Amino acid sequence: MDKLPELLCPAGDRERLDAALLFGADAVYLAGKQFGMRTAPSNFSEEELADAVHCCHNLKKRVYVTCNILPRSEEIDQLPSYLQFLDAIGVDALIIADLGVLKLAEQYAPHCARHISTQMGIVNYATACALHDMGASRVVLARELSLDEIAEIRAKTPSSLELEAFVHGAMCMSYSGRCLLSSYLTGRDGNHGDCAQPCRWRYEVMEPNRPNRPLTVEEEQDGTYLFNANDMCMIEYLPQLHRAGIASLKIEGRAKAAYYVAGVTNAYRQALDAYRASGFAADFRLPEWLAHEPYTVSHRPYGTGFYFGDPSQNTKSGGYIREYQAVAVVTGYADGCLLVSQRNRFFKGDILEAVIPHERPWSFTATQLLNGDDQSIDSAPHPTMAVKIPCERALPIGSYLRKRV
Repeated sequence: MDKLPELLCPAGDRERLDAALLFGADAVYLAGKQFGMRTAPSNFSEEELADAVHCCHNLKKRVYVTCNILPRSEEIDQLPSYLQFLDAIGVDALIIADLGVLKLAEQYAPHCARHISTQMGIVNYATACALHDMGASRVVLARELSLDEIAEIRAKTPSSLELEAFVHGAMCMSYSGRCLLSSYLTGRDGNHGDCAQPCRWRYEVMEPNRPNRPLTVEEEQDGTYLFNANDMCMIEYLPQLHRAGIASLKIEGRAKAAYYVAGVTNAYRQALDAYRASGFAADFRLPEWLAHEPYTVSHRPYGTGFYFGDPSQNTKSGGYIREYQAVAVVTGYADGCLLVSQRNRFFKGDILEAVIPHERPWSFTATQLLNGDDQSIDSAPHPTMAVKIPCERALPIGSYLRKRV
């Protein structure tokens, strides 16, 4: 138990990949333009995939590519050439949710490890062992499991089979991910990465004889969100996750913004490093500022999923809580000024917090803003505009500036 779990972070495009690597991911998971369970992010072309693998390996980081849709028969014929390509560029592992794809990957991508997606709903040691016998080196456990159940699976499976589990991010109402609600209501297939998230909608009941009088099924005065799960946040429970035998801690969010990836990766990286520095103390406690960091990204109300029993549902709203807003990304430092690229509007006089890799956030006041022509401006209103901010210290390129909303 003296080995720190892997920190596995999402990368929906190159900007998010760079953020994950800069802020401390041990490994990233991403997708090509097909066969992945997220269509909202731009994902990676074949050329971009090859470049991403090269970049990660230069930094001694690992790359896992999602092949975790449930493919129809007409899609199967396209898989062999894609799997051969992933094998040729040196992808470390494939994330797979279908037994047919698992067999094809053994044949066409023999140098890629095979990880079994949470979509397969692995909730017991017998299934985990069977998949290991079929060539899987890792299983991504179903999100319905408690820590005690995970510990039992660890105790009854080969040590060569790694266990991966989600520790942060959005929770699907259909926790293992196989849901038909979006397909039924919108024609968008969640099992092909195109979920419309109808579980986040507010619902009413209609009585057939009174079609113009909808009835609200009320849990709260604002109505009922029947399927709306809280987000997960396990940053304060690293000793428990470690003792249960989880080898890889997975952050959800390939469709989330780059600032989300940076902020959450940075928080968990520093939390894991502090836990290791404590000697893996069973009574390890996070510093208060670090426990607060996950609240500085856009999120729904947080919970602990099924790890300590049945999870609570979010009955208030399907929307997000945004207490902070990323306003700029640092692109350089010159003549006593931070050079930044704007992400959201900010103003002269704003108190900004710098989100810096492997450091506690640092606050300063934007006493002056300069545009690209070195003219003083009162605000930075335009997306990606270049801005200079006088600042006493240089910050690493890729650091984020945020402000409280």
